Amino acid sequence: MANSGNKGFTRIVKASQYSWQGIRAAYRHEEAFRQESWLCIVLIPLGLYLGESGVEKALLVATALLIPIVEILNSAIEAVVDRFGGELHELSGRAKDMGSAAVALSIGLMAIVWLLVLTG
Repeated sequence: MANSGNKGFTRIVKASQYSWQGIRAAYRHEEAFRQESWLCIVLIPLGLYLGESGVEKALLVATALLIPIVEILNSAIEAVVDRFGGELHELSGRAKDMGSAAVALSIGLMAIVWLLVLTG
């Protein structure tokens, strides 16, 4: 797939199709992604309403969107690790734990940004 031969507009269309398939797969197979998606449906309009400036609105919306983005990356890591071996291995566990930590940090970042923007 790295050298599919698609160029120009065709490449953009194909890439969009693959991205949409990834979002659908994440929603279908990952409970955490579904929960975070519904949270975004609430938080994005709320962030647009509560932010006083364009920068505040952008910060509130971007940090909300960051969580499902990181969740998709975490799920991709988990899928690859699970695909290449069911046996317990220190590196597999470490990769999964690091992906989970990235999700936790993105949630923490969102909480801090929302707290600072809304109380500042």
